[in-house]
Amino acid sequence: RCAEDLALTSQEWFDDHGITLHLGDPVVTIDRDDQVLTTASGVTIGYDHLVLATGSAPFVPPIPGATGPDRFVYRTIEDLEEITAAAERPEVTRGVVVGGGLLGLEAANALLGLGLETHVLEMAPGLMPVQLDPRGSEVLTGHIESLGVVVHTGVATKAVEGEDGVTAVTFAEGDPLETDLVVFSAGIRPRDQLARDCGLEVGERGGIVVDDFMTTSDPAVSAIGECALVGGRIYGLVAPGYTMARLLAARLTAAALGRDLPTDRFEPADLSTK
Repeated sequence: RCAEDLALTSQEWFDDHGITLHLGDPVVTIDRDDQVLTTASGVTIGYDHLVLATGSAPFVPPIPGATGPDRFVYRTIEDLEEITAAAERPEVTRGVVVGGGLLGLEAANALLGLGLETHVLEMAPGLMPVQLDPRGSEVLTGHIESLGVVVHTGVATKAVEGEDGVTAVTFAEGDPLETDLVVFSAGIRPRDQLARDCGLEVGERGGIVVDDFMTTSDPAVSAIGECALVGGRIYGLVAPGYTMARLLAARLTAAALGRDLPTDRFEPADLSTK
């Protein structure tokens, strides 16, 4: 429930391992010819090998009324703080989550924990369609509903109504669903703008193209995690990201020590979820 609980490391860890950490100063340009990057404050840093791990951003469907007061995404500590503050208002009693994937169900559980009547809207015929077959989705739906969440599958969200707040969600078919806030959890889009700006190859629908060793179209640049497009796919789960990081770290370490490079390739990842 706080940033400290989520942190994988600390400032001391970076100091102890001789790693220089720059916070609050994003990279704005990459010069691949001179192998130099520049940050927003004007700091320039040269590199022998550059790793892009820029992650992804939440996808908000391009529907009328998707942005404005009481419309949220479920991504960062700040997002959760804003949702919590909204849920504490006495007039807010019902929340809707657009998206019935893993993160959408976690968001629904968060709304439920905040005391709201909670609804989940999923366009696919069943919940968690990436991980589950129809029978699995059916079993999961029964479990989620037993927790008190109202599940709507096979519904296409058409618009979010309300100007000073949210009043309802409307659909391509059927009656509107009244609500006081909306949380979008409808997938991700890779943060690949830096790669685009410096001329690296990106996928038609986004993502920095890498091979099975996480190397981009520039041999001196790699990409890992949710910004990387490997085998034509973006992996929006943490386990494949860790696998990419371990594989690349082993190759970079071997190269730095003058050893033979590991031949391990990134395999299509296990998408099972616990």
